[in-house]
Amino acid sequence: MASDKSKPGRLPALRVTGFRAAGVAAGIKKNGKKDLALIVSDKPAQVAGLFTTNSVKAAPVLLDMKRVKKGVASGLIVNSGNANACTGVDGAKVAEEMTALAEAALGLKKGSMLVCSTGVIGVPLPIAKVASGLPSAVKALGYDGLPAAGEAMMTTDAFQKAGERRARIGGREVIIAGLCKGAGMICPNMATMLAFFMTDADIKAPLLAEALKKAVAASFNSIIVDNDTSTNDTVLAFANGMSGADEIKAGTKEFKEFSDILTSLSVELAQMIVRDGEGATRLVEIEIKGASSAQDARSAVRTVAESFLCKTAFFGGDPNWGRVMAAIGRAGISMKEERVSIEFNGVRVVEKGLDTGKEKEAARAMKQDTLVVSVDLKSGKSSDRVWTSDLTYEYVKINSAYRT
Repeated sequence: MASDKSKPGRLPALRVTGFRAAGVAAGIKKNGKKDLALIVSDKPAQVAGLFTTNSVKAAPVLLDMKRVKKGVASGLIVNSGNANACTGVDGAKVAEEMTALAEAALGLKKGSMLVCSTGVIGVPLPIAKVASGLPSAVKALGYDGLPAAGEAMMTTDAFQKAGERRARIGGREVIIAGLCKGAGMICPNMATMLAFFMTDADIKAPLLAEALKKAVAASFNSIIVDNDTSTNDTVLAFANGMSGADEIKAGTKEFKEFSDILTSLSVELAQMIVRDGEGATRLVEIEIKGASSAQDARSAVRTVAESFLCKTAFFGGDPNWGRVMAAIGRAGISMKEERVSIEFNGVRVVEKGLDTGKEKEAARAMKQDTLVVSVDLKSGKSSDRVWTSDLTYEYVKINSAYRT
């Protein structure tokens, strides 16, 4: 099945009250494409963030983790083409200098900008190129600049990933826009992915953090491409309150609505990452039902999603349910083989642990570019799901030549 790597539809407007953005080419990437982005709020914004669980954390991640604790930030400077990870003391200085350069150029308070980097690990980031490219980025700042900023975040991404949600909250229309990048090294929690949310809602940082944590758990922490977790994962949310809507308070219907639409947008962006999994041809949703505990459901769903044998079968459109059964069996969960049922796109191929004789029907159903694998353990009431991609020849080709 041929992989269609065109972007999944037109980008939305991505205009959020009080947020300007830009993306330019600073020469960090060898191919001359955009690699430096700015996102700036007209007034200091409430901010929340979640970061990589990898013990090896890039310099920008360590800096942002400190600054996000203040709960307020003016914006963000981002580069692609270099991760500024495993670069020691010099890398930490470069991360600080990137924010200082942006703050000075924009006339902002020292320590008010955040920084993100993505790209090759272990190579010093050329700060001179950032410094020379920054004036162009500042000049290009505009209220319609988020798509350009999103383009400058991309590495092996085949298309831009962006979305927005609009809702009436607190008497006014509130907008949430999201940008993300990621195609490889995707394994919960998060992974070589950056995601930024900008909203004009009026919500304080602790409550924004609560909504972001829920959204990320249901989205970016529920996707798997290749079982690798990055040094640079970062999800940030900025809220500048410039919609004019009433402040969103804890325990209100307005907070639930805001939280729900942030989660919805996060899931949409996370699925884009999986669809753009390096070399991927299919989005695969793995669902485990009837587990004896939430932990068992999580273990089972991740074991199937991480199985190379399962992922190659998904690529071939092969209803080889034995690979799914074997993966569940080694997940270390409480289960009885004779209770298990398995479906591929609604076609039941296993009932009570035995083949149903529907291989041809299942093979036809698996020709679609979206595949749902549903497993019912019939051992309890817990369930879980993740999204993954198939594993193809192209994945090996892309990653064997990444640094060239």
